[in-house]
Amino acid sequence: MYLAQTRAADGARPRADLPRAHGARARVPPTVLALGTVSLVTDASAEMVTAVLPLYLMYGIGVGYLQLGALDGLYTGATALLRLVGGYAADRLGRPKAVAAVGYGLSALTKLGLPWVGTSAGGVGLLLAADRTGKGLRTAPRDALITGATPEEHLGRAFGVHRAMDATGALLGPLLAFAVLLAVPGDYDAVFVVGFFLALAGVVLLGVCVRPDRVPPVPGRARVTRACLTALGARDVRGAVLTSGLLGLVTAGDMFLYVALQQRMALPARALPLLPVATALVFTVAAAPLGRLADRVGRRRLFLAGHGALLVAYGCVGAAPAAVATAAVVLVLYGLFYAATDGVLIAHVGPRLPARARTTGLAVVQTSQALARAGGAVAFGAVAATAGPAPAFAAFALALLVVVAVATALPLPLPLPRRRK
Repeated sequence: MYLAQTRAADGARPRADLPRAHGARARVPPTVLALGTVSLVTDASAEMVTAVLPLYLMYGIGVGYLQLGALDGLYTGATALLRLVGGYAADRLGRPKAVAAVGYGLSALTKLGLPWVGTSAGGVGLLLAADRTGKGLRTAPRDALITGATPEEHLGRAFGVHRAMDATGALLGPLLAFAVLLAVPGDYDAVFVVGFFLALAGVVLLGVCVRPDRVPPVPGRARVTRACLTALGARDVRGAVLTSGLLGLVTAGDMFLYVALQQRMALPARALPLLPVATALVFTVAAAPLGRLADRVGRRRLFLAGHGALLVAYGCVGAAPAAVATAAVVLVLYGLFYAATDGVLIAHVGPRLPARARTTGLAVVQTSQALARAGGAVAFGAVAATAGPAPAFAAFALALLVVVAVATALPLPLPLPRRRK
């Protein structure tokens, strides 16, 4: 992802509506902490389901790698176009919090539908699409709320804190799912119902604890579109969209990595939901420090370094010996990859977009990344179904090496972020 630290148009102007924070230990805005709490609860709910999903799909329904790739692509790509809808609606109405609430509510309702579809792969796919639709609606408005509440020079830290809280939910979700299945073995419906009530709690917290952003509605779709296109035409923003899309095409889905580790390590199937816990633990510990590091050394550098960690993880899955040490290294690297990349793109692009079109602009960036990752999941599933998972990971590691090398070699200016004296 090209995250050059040049400033474009509105993003370069001081943001007078925000209190200026002084010192390295500036206070994280209350809105960021409130949204982090909402994300913690919601992600715990989501990860309860996703932690058992590969187990349910492969060992319960019996899907193969190609079907798993299609479902993973659907799970990732279903958010794409709805991000645009959510972003545009938030800018058009001037109510990002309300649009985010609709997205959180839709995702909560899908948890109640899962017990009804049984072992139908098609039914599961439709509900996953609905769940990701909710995520697509809420993501850009939520990130716009964070961007609007935080001084630009501290955005990396703010997104790092938010992602760390989100990752705490991702850490708790699989543990909760494991505890439920331990109490009622084989009862996936119990996991889904508990997940619903957690997601519902997240919606309530959003309504009560998060203050709406002060963004006036834009009276006319042409103005939103024009402002968004102008901002996205900036050189560094275009580069971010292009590079994040290319990297997304050579990124395999989470489910593939965890299933490959479980099979190579000959772990019992019931241990599969616990593998994401290690990744989430590393993410939780590293997200905030790496966010602060991104503010100091440059967000592009950190983003590419994160993909370097992913490259090594893929190489280990594809070629390293099947040992406990290999699995530990892969899970740590995977957590570092997410900690070094999740939120960095938004922290870079957000302040470069005008407030009146910020949510739409963020949605465009996120949509390109989601569509690319959906394509990458389908492609990985096809390669794994033909040649096996190990050769597929080796091939994706090679492709990722090429893309990261090209992005690193781009002869474009990379000044560091400004520091306040």
